[in-house]
Amino acid sequence: EVLHLRKAIPIWLEDINNGLTERFRRLLHGLWSDLLMLEQRIKELDREIADLAKDPVAQRLQQVRGIGPLIATALLSAVGDAKQFSSGRELAASLGLTPKQSSSGGKERLLGISKRGDVYVRSLLVHGARSMMVASRNKDDRLSQWVNRIAATRHPNVAAVAMANKMARIAWAIITKEVDYEPALAAG
Repeated sequence: EVLHLRKAIPIWLEDINNGLTERFRRLLHGLWSDLLMLEQRIKELDREIADLAKDPVAQRLQQVRGIGPLIATALLSAVGDAKQFSSGRELAASLGLTPKQSSSGGKERLLGISKRGDVYVRSLLVHGARSMMVASRNKDDRLSQWVNRIAATRHPNVAAVAMANKMARIAWAIITKEVDYEPALAAG
C-alpha cells in the first residue's frame, strides 16, 4: 500500500486533469513534503544509531543474543556507565523487570512486574528476549536450557520478562566490569 502511494502521489500531483481540487492538491503536496522530511529524518537517526552502535561497550553488549544495535544504544543512553546501580538486579528493578512485592500479616507475595523505569528500554529488552527465546529453541547452551525450562512451565510472557531481566543483569556486568560477554557464566 505505502509503496503504491509513494509512486502514485507524485503522479497525482502532476496530473492537472485528474479532478483533484486545488485545495486538496495543496493539502496532498504538504503531506507529501512532510512524508519526505520524515523519511529523511529516519535515515539520519538510523545512521546515528549505527554510529553509536560502534562504541566498544555497545559492541560488547551486542555479543549477547537478543541485544542488537538498537537495544545496546538505548540501554547505554538510559543507564550510561551503570555505576549508579550496585548490582544487575538493581538495574533490572530500575527498568521494571522484577516482581512487585506485597506483604500483609508477615506473608510475602510476589505480584507482576513493577513496570517502573524506562518503558522504552524495558519493552526493547522484552522484545529482544522474545527473539532470543525463539532462537534458543534448538540450542543446548546453558542460557538456552535455562530459558527453555522456564518457557516450558510458565506463560510465554513470564518467560520473556524473566529473560529480559537476565539480559539486563548481563548488560550491567558487561558495562560496569568492562568485560566481554561470557555465555558460560550467563545462566549461573
